[in-house]
Amino acid sequence: MTLDDPLRDRLAETIAATLPELEEHPVAGHLNLIRVTAQAQEDVQALLQAAVSSARTAGHSWEAIGQVLDMTRQAAQQRFGKGSAVPDSERQVRRVTPLTASTEIDTLNRLGRYGWHSVGFGPLYHDVEHSGEQWEHCRVMAFDPARRALQREGWRPIGTLWFPWAYLARPVGQEALPMPSVEPDLRLLALQRP
Repeated sequence: MTLDDPLRDRLAETIAATLPELEEHPVAGHLNLIRVTAQAQEDVQALLQAAVSSARTAGHSWEAIGQVLDMTRQAAQQRFGKGSAVPDSERQVRRVTPLTASTEIDTLNRLGRYGWHSVGFGPLYHDVEHSGEQWEHCRVMAFDPARRALQREGWRPIGTLWFPWAYLARPVGQEALPMPSVEPDLRLLALQRP
């Protein structure tokens, strides 16, 4: 699978634009070109992983994803699957809606105390999955360099980039609190199967 020519050209131009020293200092410039290109490859791989995760959250099969990537279902699942020991049929995934830019992070963090963490999102909703530990969530600008620093600190990307936002979550290392019977402002009434 290859990039379309216009996309490949734009990527090459963007990488070259970050290295004005290539013409002035060719020896050091070429080593920096390797560094910048390797970082771009890492970023594209992260985008691809996020795109596959988003497609799975949207209900696409490993077979369909494999076809798009020109690989078998098994190869796609091995390469991009999370390796979860819990079969899809037993996962506790719910949709929280309606959420807005001003309410979503606070709501996700409150749900996170009870073991729910975002695994995908779309307009006005987040799909959350339950685990036995507490989670925290954050939102940053999609191309903010701080996003990489957050990932080094254990934050995991959620779904694909939602321009201009990128969403991340991480476990906080504490056992999830028991779910309260009633906390209406958490929008739990809208917690439903996607």
